[in-house]
Amino acid sequence: MTLRKTHFSSFWLSVAPMLLAIFLSSSGCTSLTGETAGEYVDDSTITATVKSKLVGEKAANLTRVNVDTTKQVVSLSGIVESADQKQRAEQLAMQVKGVKRVQNNLQVQGKN
Repeated sequence: MTLRKTHFSSFWLSVAPMLLAIFLSSSGCTSLTGETAGEYVDDSTITATVKSKLVGEKAANLTRVNVDTTKQVVSLSGIVESADQKQRAEQLAMQVKGVKRVQNNLQVQGKN
């Protein structure tokens, strides 16, 4: 009985850490923002696509717009020259696949 009990205990002592590691790794790694690795990659892709659209916009100079995406919500910040540019930046961001909402914090400041 002692041999069987010792064998059983050593089995669980060796298996328990592996089970814990599997559980923790399968529960999804989250960053400081609470996003999983997949969400972070999707958000990074959305950010890059929005930035590309803003830079490619010929009708307005939107290169001073900062873009950040968290959980598919795009935040725009920075300075634009007119209310039309502010609205256009938001429109361009909303056109990107995967964007749920745009938080437009752009400040309008005329040319100096």
